[in-house]
Amino acid sequence: MPPPASRHSPSALRAEGCQWGTVLVLTSASRWASASAGSRNRSPHPDGSVQKSEVEQFNGYANIVRIYKSLCELECLKPSMHVNGLFTQLVKLCTLPSSIDIKLLSPELQQIRQDLIGVCARAEGLLELEFSTLLSKIPRPLNCLHLFPYYSNYIELAGLEYKILTNHGLLQPKRVAFVGSGPMPLTSIVLATQHMLSTSFANYDIDASANDMARLLVSTDQDLARRMAFRSCDIMNAREELAEFDCIFLAALVGMTKDEKVKILRHIGKYMKAGGFLLVRSANGARAFLYPVVEDEDLYSFRILQVFHPTNDVINSIIVAQKPLSSDQL
Repeated sequence: MPPPASRHSPSALRAEGCQWGTVLVLTSASRWASASAGSRNRSPHPDGSVQKSEVEQFNGYANIVRIYKSLCELECLKPSMHVNGLFTQLVKLCTLPSSIDIKLLSPELQQIRQDLIGVCARAEGLLELEFSTLLSKIPRPLNCLHLFPYYSNYIELAGLEYKILTNHGLLQPKRVAFVGSGPMPLTSIVLATQHMLSTSFANYDIDASANDMARLLVSTDQDLARRMAFRSCDIMNAREELAEFDCIFLAALVGMTKDEKVKILRHIGKYMKAGGFLLVRSANGARAFLYPVVEDEDLYSFRILQVFHPTNDVINSIIVAQKPLSSDQL
């Protein structure tokens, strides 16, 4: 899962990595522990010791930044044993149980977190591109999707999302949009083949070449090819057409910064139809070092129906909201 594309070049990544030494890691983590303890008004221990949770979080931050530095020193983020190993370590660290509140991070750790999300985004894009290219050379690529390392995660995530949507009354929508589908539109494929068996999907991606690869994958299945469209555009340029959809999915990496994400959410909210559902992928706790966080206040023009934070191997949080029929429903 880590890993659409970062703005960082390999040389820029190495340069950024040089900014963060061991001293900075220790200082940032220590600052966080002090700020966290102070903000919660906790009394010091009689023996002056640091609480266990603070020590664990200190070690977690140090290990995350160590992996970040290693990634920044790489010439290339294309899949390899070394790159895959680093991301496996990172994901394991970020999915451990934790009480991390990213709002309490020091400015240095906030910057590292933002940079790391960009690194993960670039690596994820390269991983999807490599496997989409590989699968396109197989006669029946959709029968081999399990070769993708995170396929089981997509199966579980899409299943959770469908269950939450059905709990709120969306059973078999006629039309669904997925924004940020990439060269391997796995969520759309899983939903179309396992859950929404008659639904038409419009997959949006700003990268036309990614859509070409995705279109090639689904072209081998007559039913999917008939039900799936691929639209190459910036979602900010899609307007009245957004009113076609009963539900719009927003991928976690569409809108890499807070301002970008809020603008996109505001744009979708303006043009999607009243009563339509919006499903947004977010992150919580240490998972926020992998993906951007969407807060409740970012969805101020929607009625939030449910927020789900996973505690297993699934990385993304799920936010389901609905555009109200009238302002009285907010």
